[in-house]
Amino acid sequence: MAFHFKDNPAPKEQVLDDGTKVIRTCAWSPPGCHAVGCGIRLFVKDGELVKVEGDPDHQLTQGRLCPRCLALKEAVYHPDRILYPMKRAREDRGLDKWERISWDEATELIVEKTEEIRANYGSEAICVYMGTGREAVRYGFTLSSKVLRTPNNCYAQSGWSCMGPRQTAMTMMLGSAYIELDFNGGSLDVWDDPEWTRPDYVFCLGKEPLKSNPDGLWGHALIEIMKRGSKLIMVDPRVNWLATRADQVLQIIPGTDGALCLAILNVLINEDLVDHDFIDKWCYGFDELAERVQEYTPEFAAETCGISADEIRVCARKLGYDGQHHWSLLMGVAVDQNPNGCQVTQCLIAMAAITGNLDVPGGTVVGVQMQFEMTGATDFMSDELKNKCIGWDTYPIVKVLLNTTHPDITLEALETGRPYELKMAWLDSTNLLSPTCSAQPKRWHDALMKMEFTVAKEMFMTPTVMALADVVLPLATWAEHDGIVMTNQGCQMGIAGAINKGLQVGECKSDLEMLIHFGNAFYEKAYGEEYPFKSVEEYLTDDVGKMDTTWEELSEKVVATNDIGGYHKHERGLIRADGQPGFQTTTGRVELWSTGYQSLGDDPLPYYFPPKLGAEARPDLAKEYPLMCTTGARYFASFHSEHRQIPSLRQLTPEPYLEIHPETAEKLGIKTGDEVTIENPWGSAHEIAKVTPIVRKDVVGAAHGWWYPEEDGEEPNLYGVWKSNVNSLIPHRVLGKMGFGAPYKQVPVKVYRTPNEERVLG
Repeated sequence: MAFHFKDNPAPKEQVLDDGTKVIRTCAWSPPGCHAVGCGIRLFVKDGELVKVEGDPDHQLTQGRLCPRCLALKEAVYHPDRILYPMKRAREDRGLDKWERISWDEATELIVEKTEEIRANYGSEAICVYMGTGREAVRYGFTLSSKVLRTPNNCYAQSGWSCMGPRQTAMTMMLGSAYIELDFNGGSLDVWDDPEWTRPDYVFCLGKEPLKSNPDGLWGHALIEIMKRGSKLIMVDPRVNWLATRADQVLQIIPGTDGALCLAILNVLINEDLVDHDFIDKWCYGFDELAERVQEYTPEFAAETCGISADEIRVCARKLGYDGQHHWSLLMGVAVDQNPNGCQVTQCLIAMAAITGNLDVPGGTVVGVQMQFEMTGATDFMSDELKNKCIGWDTYPIVKVLLNTTHPDITLEALETGRPYELKMAWLDSTNLLSPTCSAQPKRWHDALMKMEFTVAKEMFMTPTVMALADVVLPLATWAEHDGIVMTNQGCQMGIAGAINKGLQVGECKSDLEMLIHFGNAFYEKAYGEEYPFKSVEEYLTDDVGKMDTTWEELSEKVVATNDIGGYHKHERGLIRADGQPGFQTTTGRVELWSTGYQSLGDDPLPYYFPPKLGAEARPDLAKEYPLMCTTGARYFASFHSEHRQIPSLRQLTPEPYLEIHPETAEKLGIKTGDEVTIENPWGSAHEIAKVTPIVRKDVVGAAHGWWYPEEDGEEPNLYGVWKSNVNSLIPHRVLGKMGFGAPYKQVPVKVYRTPNEERVLG
């Protein structure tokens, strides 16, 4: 891998006439966003942040920022920000009885308690809980495995329903890192690069990139290529702003994506709209796939998905191979939040492969797995300890691919003490009680309350920290530390940026600073060994040194492009670890018929099953709960549960809104602005009705991530985290066969106006 820098880039730091320093940097988190690395200019005078602007010298973002970055100053100097370590007695959990302590005292307490638990119960009694998208994800595995020396690192979203299903299918079918829209982020010239070809179509399923900048993709890149002529096909139960600019919208019933994609494959194959040369050279199992899709006709999918068969045929023909045109794939978290999600991803990759749209200009870029050893490898951990990781025996694919616990089995272990008791939690920048991650959050709350010791690190007091933590550590913003951000989850595609420190606030430390701080503390006090890094600079020098540059160069030049070898990498031996042509799979080909899935006991071909809680599978539920609820749609004003206390952002989205179709609302006697209750057998939540035609008549769209920092933070209220908690509606362990994909976007509900005496929103 090679980095490329602009010739004569703007300097890292300038000083204006009034003494204000202008520092070029790249954003990540906290406060949160995905790993996009948007270009930033920090204006700092006398050590204080004055304002934030976009960096026009950043070749991709070119000076453009979303409201979350522009509101950074409000977050940095918010009066409720945690600025120093604090502790409280275990019996005071849930109460605002925090006592300020020094970093030395916090460190001594954490090391002492951790070693006490390790001595009494074993290293496996410790579990690190990570969030989604934040910078902590980059260092969380090193924290758990190398510093705390536990096999248990848990992402608490039921069914590993963020990246898990998608990345699993990519690994099984391609042996690749993340595949993505060809937005040409790996070029210094980006869209002006003469070697780049814009996609003729972009097929977008389960993704709203403008608001989420998902998985490291800078969302506005889609607008840039549409401005240059790319046409958008949007699959979404909601007709959002982006869909109104699309060439075609397929407004399907939530959870029926698999039927749609299998029907598209049916048309492509039966109408011979496929690239036979690519199939013959590079695909395995095409004949079996062709046989499988015969049962999934457009007519079948039309009835299942709630659209017409003609719409499906028109879509397939736009994506069909003709030797001249190309299309690119955008798939998002809605694919994961579906028990059928692994199979949906199989279909999407198959669609790209058989039409000759993998790793070609204007097609879908194939990421390259990093071949060097990442800092924090677990080679020192015994196989016996590794294999104690919770859930590996139940869902072995998690062991093979993700190296984490299985979230649903983790909750059961917390509740039952089987296969062993968990005694310590490290909340690694995650607000898991809010409706972002955990299904059935009250169960998680009650189970984690049993921990003997819990550490958290955060910027603000959240419901999760207030309820569960014994020690809380103050977390620095991205303006307050040095670091590195790589787009597309570090899968060597797009931008690599330096996070350059511009200021210091309180006693806050970054995720990386805490990793190094506790690495040295544990190695010295507990292990009697030498931790390999004494400073952030040492760590970053080592980290960036593996990428054919230096930290000094990246920090000074701020942003680089990430060369992964251009197009047609499979033909040139750039995907396989052995350097041979082909893909990193058992057969060396794109496995339309997956040997990997077969070896793990699942069907090697994609298949469809209806939503597990939908009317077809559960007619008993449909009678009382006739609406399908989807949740997780993004907003410019927040990143999941973050930013709720930031005044300018809260003004943009002041309340959680439930989108409901006008005809449905009229039948239920609901008007815009009414408080409504969303209810099903697993729980209930309160939101504010927003009557709008953007949702189907049989669908409601619920806001997620809501809590109320302005409310009482102590138990039992916990900043109002329970009142609008849509994750209370999500059942535990309703998953696909391999343990992936919970129904976050496809649960049956009923909706009614909240009776006056029960209203909770003001």
